[in-house]
Amino acid sequence: MDIQHVDTLVRNLYQAVDNKDVDYLEGALSEQSRFRLGNYPEITDKTQTLEGNRQFFSSIEAMKHTIDNIVFQHSDKTDSTHISCFGTVDYVRLDGSQHSAVFSTFLDVKNGLIADYLVFADLSGL
Repeated sequence: MDIQHVDTLVRNLYQAVDNKDVDYLEGALSEQSRFRLGNYPEITDKTQTLEGNRQFFSSIEAMKHTIDNIVFQHSDKTDSTHISCFGTVDYVRLDGSQHSAVFSTFLDVKNGLIADYLVFADLSGL
């Protein structure tokens, strides 16, 4: 993957997340994907990952991610691309109040699909 592909993948992923588009996630994640959001337990089942995202999406009114930086490295050893990005996410709670948090995401992409999707953010304010 080159920087253009990496940038497009990250921006499309976060546009889908902001749109609460679980169908996009279903097509973007590998069957053997690993997912973690904040302090929630790690999930290694794609079906559970999609359900966990549905539940999280229904717990908030809206969100908007602003990506500040994207870094990537291709590994010939594992034939995967490791991507790190960070930025800010602005949430609107179900009661209409707002909360912002910084986030870091680590992705491992193999054969064009996300194998690792690890998001680190302090969600305690939600």
